[in-house]
This record gives sequence, structure tokens and C-alpha cells, in this order.
Amino acid sequence: MSPSADPAPGRSCDQTGAVTGVDEIEAATQAFYATIDDRLAGVSDRIERGRTYRRLLAEAGLAGLAYPTDIGGRGLTAEHAAAFDRVSRPLLPPEDAMFAIGLGMAIPTIVAHGSVDQQRRFVPPALRGDEIWCQLYSEPGAGSDLAGLTCRAVRDGDEWIVTGQKVWTSGAQHADLGILIARTDPSLPKHRGITMFAIDMRQPGVTVRPLVQMTGVSEFNEVFLDEARVPAEWVIGEVNGGWSLAVALLAHERSSLGRGTTTADGGRSKAGRQPLPFTALLERATEQGRLDDPNVRQELAAVYMGERLIPWGAQRGLHPSIGKLWRTIQGRRAAQLAHELGGAVATAWEVGDVDADVFAYHVLNCRGMSLGGGTDEIQRNTLGERVLGLPREPGPDRDTPFSELLRN
Repeated sequence: MSPSADPAPGRSCDQTGAVTGVDEIEAATQAFYATIDDRLAGVSDRIERGRTYRRLLAEAGLAGLAYPTDIGGRGLTAEHAAAFDRVSRPLLPPEDAMFAIGLGMAIPTIVAHGSVDQQRRFVPPALRGDEIWCQLYSEPGAGSDLAGLTCRAVRDGDEWIVTGQKVWTSGAQHADLGILIARTDPSLPKHRGITMFAIDMRQPGVTVRPLVQMTGVSEFNEVFLDEARVPAEWVIGEVNGGWSLAVALLAHERSSLGRGTTTADGGRSKAGRQPLPFTALLERATEQGRLDDPNVRQELAAVYMGERLIPWGAQRGLHPSIGKLWRTIQGRRAAQLAHELGGAVATAWEVGDVDADVFAYHVLNCRGMSLGGGTDEIQRNTLGERVLGLPREPGPDRDTPFSELLRN
């Protein structure tokens, strides 16, 4: 092909000039995941396994396919990235989940709204797995009403000093960096005095305390910020203009939550916010000889259809809140069937019964799906206002300075 010729349909030149087709990305992805278990066999530590996996993915040229090459990507198209996602999603190792906040939420927001220097600083190490991110949003007094946050940041020369508390912070105990929103001007209405920052989670002044859930797992944390410092050049977007970026990041979060339902371990891991997969429930019903039960068969069919509908909805480009809501419904339905298959002792099991342990985890965990990433009620409000065009709920908080609002 001459340098001036256009690539054939379905093929694209990356920014090195190499021609790559979507079919080649699919084949490379399949080849990579066919060997990844063997390549990770000698790495026992979960965090190190995750970092090694991401490094190998980057070395294979499969990380950041649609990102420019000068920030560590391949410079290909969204079509190439979608092909990788389509092939890789059912093959992902469980360790990939630790990078979901960085690669699925923080990095896309920085690429869309951050400076060139910020993109060059944060994107390459995230793609390689060198840095793990967490999301510092919710607070004890600002959950569904996120714009009511009170964590504050005050300018001090070339730095910002951050003081406050965050809660329900997934993976903070392992995070190197956090994407943070804090109040920088309480004299403005609450949605207009918020700024987004990247923050070093390893510095003095940042304390992370795990929260033990009823599942026995500590996925979440509370984070205390006691005069933690952020370089001024780590402000993402405009000072006091962080609310629109916060909403953009939440859209990325809900899109990622609303895509796919399974990983390569078939739902056997005790972590994350993915519904129990159909295959695990089918195996359980088969083992118990329940496939002749019409009620069980009906529920299995419903779980199967729901599992297929989630990625199909994402492919159609539905609003992120629709996918997030549907995944929540799917999680509860699958967990309810697991409970029915287990009978009265579904949440009581003998130590060492790995299958029962995992099923019990999903039964106890499913209600959290209705909370993480925005409650079901928030999703319905979002759809009503932004999709159906319904009026916002009345209230004084849109125009009143935050410092004058009544708070509990």
C-alpha cells in the first residue's frame, strides 16, 4: 500500500503508519487471552498479578487502542476498541477489576477534559498497570445528593490543601491515585463551587480504613483527608467547574457497570458488582436435579435472557442509567434464584464448601448493586429529567450559596 492510499474497509492505520484491521485485533485478543493464565501462573500476589497482566496487555499492543500514541495508546478507532472489548469481556481475569475505576472512569475523563500534560502524566502508567486509581466522591453526608459534599480544598501557593472525609471508596486500600471532587468555593451554589483533582493516595494526610460488609469482604473504605496536598497542575478542568466533569465521570461509571455480566472465572470470585452468571446457576440446578421444576426452568430462562440483554443494550448505545438499572435487576433476580436453589440454609454453609461460600456471597452482595454507582432512584430521576425531559424537582439549592443552605 502506498503512503497516500486509504486503508481497506474495516482497517485503519495507527499513528505509526501500520495498517490494522478489526479482525486482526480480534485475533490478537484471542491469542493473548489463550496464554495469559500460563503467563501469570508463577505470580501469586493478587495485586502483582493484576499489574503483570496489564503490563503484558500493553506489551501486546492491546492497551488503549483508541488513545493517541503520544499518551501510550495505539491511535486506532473506537471500532477497534469495541472489537477488543467484545472478545475480551468474557475472558478477563478477576484481577482486571482493580483497574476498572482508573481505566473505565478516571482516565476517560482526563483524556476528555484534562490538559495535555495531565494526559501524558496519567494515561501511560494506568494503561501499563503501574498505577491503580480510586474514586473519592461519596461522603457521610453526601451520597445521593453528591453536590452537597463538604470536603474542602484551599489554595496554598502552588498546591491545594484538602481536608474532609470520603466513604464507600472501592479499592482505596490498594490505590496509588484518586480522582477527587472537593468544594473550593462555598460562596457559590453547591453545583458551581466544586473542583476535580487527581490526588496522591500514598502521601501523609491520607488515611484509609476498610469497611467490612456483611459478606465478610472489605471492598469499600472510608478515607480521611487531613491537609493532604495536591499540586495545582493536578486540577482537572476548571477551578469551580468540577461538577460537569463529575457527571461525565459518573456516565463512564454507569456505562461500565451496565456492560457485561461475567468474567473468566464464571462468577466464582467474591468481589465486585457483577451478577451471578447463568452458567453457575444452571450447574447448580443440574447438580440438584431441579431442571424438571417448571419454576426453576422459568427463572433460569429469565436470568439467561437478562444476561444477554445487558450487552445488547450497551451495543445499541442506550443511556448509561438504563444499563445500570437493568444490571441491578439482573443481580437481584440471579441472587434470588441462587437462594431458592440453596433452600432454607442458603446463607449457612460448612467451612470449606467453596461453591456454597460463593453463592452465599452473591445472595448477600446483590443489594449493594442498587447503591453503588448511584441508587436506583437516582437512575430513574436521571432518566426522567435527561431522557424524558421531565422538570427537575423544585428546591432552593440551585441558586443559593452553599454556605447558606440548611444542612443536618
